[in-house]
Amino acid sequence: MKSLAIVILTAAAAQAQTASTLKDAFRGVFRVGAAVNQAQFEERDPAGGRIIAAQFNTISPENVLKWQAIHPRPDVYNFEPADEYVAFGEKHQMFIIGHCLVWHSQTPRWVFEDADGKPLTRDVLLDRMHDHIKTVVGRYRGRIAGWDVVNEAVNEDGTMRQSPWYKIIGDDFLLKAFQFAHEADPQAELYYNDYNLENEAKRKGALALIRKLKSAGAPVTAIGLQDHDKLDTPPLRQEADTIEAFHALGVKVNITELDVDVLPRTARQNTADVSVTAAGGAGSNPYVEGLPDEMQQALAKRYADLFRVFLEHRDAITRVTFWGITDGDSWLNNFPTRGRTNYPLLFDRQGRAKPAFDAVIRTASQ
Repeated sequence: MKSLAIVILTAAAAQAQTASTLKDAFRGVFRVGAAVNQAQFEERDPAGGRIIAAQFNTISPENVLKWQAIHPRPDVYNFEPADEYVAFGEKHQMFIIGHCLVWHSQTPRWVFEDADGKPLTRDVLLDRMHDHIKTVVGRYRGRIAGWDVVNEAVNEDGTMRQSPWYKIIGDDFLLKAFQFAHEADPQAELYYNDYNLENEAKRKGALALIRKLKSAGAPVTAIGLQDHDKLDTPPLRQEADTIEAFHALGVKVNITELDVDVLPRTARQNTADVSVTAAGGAGSNPYVEGLPDEMQQALAKRYADLFRVFLEHRDAITRVTFWGITDGDSWLNNFPTRGRTNYPLLFDRQGRAKPAFDAVIRTASQ
């Protein structure tokens, strides 16, 4: 058995050494994917489309499956963009992700209110949640392979976020969401997705949440670690500890929204809360003319270090997804300070591979 294992590892290393794409370098280890925008899956961005087809074997949608986009009014569903997203994934034989079913953000106010603008009762909001999940997940049953069922339900201190879902339904809104999604597609993988879970207080709260959900029979397949990182945080040991802690609960781990912010901090705390904004000042946008070589190398080292952690935990991790294709696509150009020039991904604004891309590829053969 030992000699067979050595042969398998040697073959995997040889494959990685000759690989020129992310999906080939990590084939048989974990899927590698990216979040795609509407121009890309509608094939109005040929350069981005070529990168997606060549490099990735799983995709996530940036916005078209969020509630305000697909279900903007009570009796209106806007399926056309989501249909095109799924068709694009099928065309390229991708593992297709649905993002996301239940979230406090990018959800219209009408979802939580009656005709007079007053908060709904628990039962009525549960009915609306059920109808939405049954309709959306049911439409793509057998085509979308995994769903972010609930997004960002835990505060930084580990307590439950006081969202309208929580305030009206109670903390079992998560259990109900997972149950409804499983009913709509029993074969789909189902995920809880959140950011900053590497931080101890929030991680403890999320671990308690997943433990509670599993005890109640919720069909949670995996935890989604967003991994909106910086060059210096989170520490690699925290990254590893977080992966290990969730895997110990009997769930897989997905890295769902990976990017590395290289710009100076402008917000008081590290966060991926989309409601946060921060004013820029002198020195907050230092790389308008391009990323200096020393920063390119720092970014490459950070990505290589992260992928070594992922590879060390290949038994736990099934997917690593970047949040965007090129630097020009990244949400971090406008978060938390609008109008900056950021460089958080593996491909530059012209679609060229950066040193960070080469560094990631090399980790697969080390």
